[in-house]
Amino acid sequence: MTRVAAIDCGTNTIRLLVADLDVAAGTLTEVVRLAEIVRLGQGVDRTGELAPEALARTLDMTARYAATCREHGVEAVRFVATSATRDARNRDEFVSGVRGALGVDPEVVTGHEEAALSFRGATGVLAATHPGPFLVVDLGGGSTELVLGTHEPEAAVSMDIGSVRLTERHLRSDPPTAEQIAAARADVAAALDEAEKTVPLGQAVTLVGLAGSVTSVTAHTLGLPRYDRAAIDGAVLDVRTVEAACDDLLHRSRAERTALGFMHPGRVDVIGAGALIWSEVIARVQAEVARDGRQLTEVVTSEHDILDGIAWSIAD
Repeated sequence: MTRVAAIDCGTNTIRLLVADLDVAAGTLTEVVRLAEIVRLGQGVDRTGELAPEALARTLDMTARYAATCREHGVEAVRFVATSATRDARNRDEFVSGVRGALGVDPEVVTGHEEAALSFRGATGVLAATHPGPFLVVDLGGGSTELVLGTHEPEAAVSMDIGSVRLTERHLRSDPPTAEQIAAARADVAAALDEAEKTVPLGQAVTLVGLAGSVTSVTAHTLGLPRYDRAAIDGAVLDVRTVEAACDDLLHRSRAERTALGFMHPGRVDVIGAGALIWSEVIARVQAEVARDGRQLTEVVTSEHDILDGIAWSIAD
C-alpha cells in the first residue's frame, strides 16, 4: 500500500486527492479529496499571461495542500497543470512557485495526456457497470477533452473551449443575451466540427461527463438542495432532462444561480457557459450516434476523473 497525492490545477479549480494505492489488488482508497476555485486562468484567453492575483491565490492554496500532504504522510506527489498554464507566457513563475511550496515541479501536460488521465480515472470505476466504448468528456474552465475508448484511449482531442474561456469571450451580460449565446454556440460547434476529424463521436455507447460544470448541471437535474457527491457520482440521467437543466442554468441571472443550494460561489459566473458546452456536446454525440443507426438516451456523471488518473499514474 502506497499513500500518494494527486493535484490537478486547472483554469478554474485546484484539487487534491490523497489516496492509498494497492497496485497488486488494483484498488484506490480515498483518504482526502479537496477542491478550491482559484480561477488561475483569469484573463489568460485575452492577455496570454497568468494574472498576479490569480497566481497568488493558486500558490497560497498549493501551500495549504502541501501541509495536508505532510499531515497525512504522503509518500509521493504528482502535480498536473492543464489548460491555463499551457497557454500562459509567464508559466515559469507558476512552476517556481509550486516547486517552492510543494517540493515538486508541476507538470504542464498536453491536452492529449490530460484526456488520457481523465479517461483512466473515470472508466476505472464505470467499466464494471457500463458498456464501452466510452466517450469521456472532461469539461474544464479553459479546455474540454473528448476521449473515446473501451479499455484504454483509442482517440482523443482537446478543444480550446471551457466555462471560463467561453464566459470571458462571449457571455458577459447578466443574464447573457441571445446574441452572446448564439456566438458561444457557434464557437462550440466549430470546435466540435474540428474534434470530429479525430474522435468518431458516433461510436460512443456510454457518454460520461466529468468535472465541476457537469457535476453542477447534474445536481440541478436531480433537484438537489445542496451538493451531494454520493448522489451525483454515477448518476444516469435522461438526455432531455439534462438539456433542460442546462438551458435553465444558462438563462438564469447570477443572483438566481447563487440561490441554488448546491452551487459553489466561484462557479456562479461561469456555469452558464459550462452548461451550454455540455448541452452542445450531448446534442452532437446524440446526432452522430443516430447517424450510426443507434440511440443515445442517457448520460452518466462521474466524480472519478483526472485526479484518480493522476493517482494511478504515480504507481506507473
